[in-house]
Amino acid sequence: MSEQAASIAARWRALGKRRALIPYLTAGFPTRDASREALQRVAAAGADFVEVGVPFSDPLADGPTIQRTTQAALEQGMTLAGVLTLIEDAALPVPVIIMTYLNPVLAYGVDRFVTDAHTAGAAGVLLTDLPAGADPAVEATVTRSPLALIRLVAPTTDDARLAAALAGATGFVYLISRLGVTGARANVPADLEAQVRRVRAATRLPVAVGFGIGTPAQAAAAARYADGVVVGSALMDALTKGGVGAAEQLARELAAAVHG
Repeated sequence: MSEQAASIAARWRALGKRRALIPYLTAGFPTRDASREALQRVAAAGADFVEVGVPFSDPLADGPTIQRTTQAALEQGMTLAGVLTLIEDAALPVPVIIMTYLNPVLAYGVDRFVTDAHTAGAAGVLLTDLPAGADPAVEATVTRSPLALIRLVAPTTDDARLAAALAGATGFVYLISRLGVTGARANVPADLEAQVRRVRAATRLPVAVGFGIGTPAQAAAAARYADGVVVGSALMDALTKGGVGAAEQLARELAAAVHG
């Protein structure tokens, strides 16, 4: 196991029975410098891992908040190369997961990407629109690299497909808690416990839940069942409306809720 991938496993081991907070931030929003500061302050506020989103021109899985921040970052010239430099400059004390669509990676070059992402300090990658088995060559390149290959699974994934989807996964599993795009919702799904239980039956990896979790109360509810809780749109809304300080404060509140 590579140093970076091992750092993900080591982080989970260090948590013990404590749940993990995994904030998501769009790289380069609202500016490159503010983005770096937000990453550092959110990590210091209690994050256990940090997901860094690569801006992409066609973010089909993302709701209006992430789409808006992505577009703003693109308009300022943020690229995948820029994201890697940002990660290196931020030098976060927790494992970094790059969350991206496949096209930017293909345009950059898959071999070059895994090498440069590792050099920048990333621990894993989540390819949002790459279902397991859809591109074996890309999957093999990531699997051979120092990066953990983190899989997304949906509540509609049947048991046979679930086993196949998780066969090559490392790091942890990202369970989409509900269908649709990203964005905060009023509550967590009523069947979340059953969803998590079903995924756990198919893998020994930790299970993190995301999509639609935005408040400390929702994060605490999700943490009752899952090993980790991912929050993105709510943090980006806070960053939009109140700046880095507001995002940091929300991250601190979310960490208290998840860790409690």
